Amino acid sequence: MITLYTTTSCTSCQKAKAWLEKNQLDYRERNLSHNPLEESEMKSILSMTEEGTDEIISTRSKILQKLNIKIDELSLHELYKVLRTHPTILKRPIIQDKKILQVGYIEEEIRAFIPRRMRTFITIEKSVTG
Repeated sequence: MITLYTTTSCTSCQKAKAWLEKNQLDYRERNLSHNPLEESEMKSILSMTEEGTDEIISTRSKILQKLNIKIDELSLHELYKVLRTHPTILKRPIIQDKKILQVGYIEEEIRAFIPRRMRTFITIEKSVTG
């Protein structure tokens, strides 16, 4: 099952949601503004990153700048606390299943969430009709 982590005013989140629906992929949406990440979810997301916090934290976030903290100097426990209190410092959307993590809406990369057998079918279908 795909999990789509969003916030209310995120246009990229809406694009990702529309793309998942258009491609008829089952997903569950978690609005982080109303339901912050659990520690287990944060651990899962971080474990799938290639660049750690650099991949998921928006360094341009005004809230992060106001907090005047250095993410790299936080313990994991402190990081979880900051992310639960200020979920909008996360880059969004975060799209995750058991094998794939995507941060941000990147149309070329989101196709990885389509099961391989369906991607092959879609490619064949496009080549026949296109």
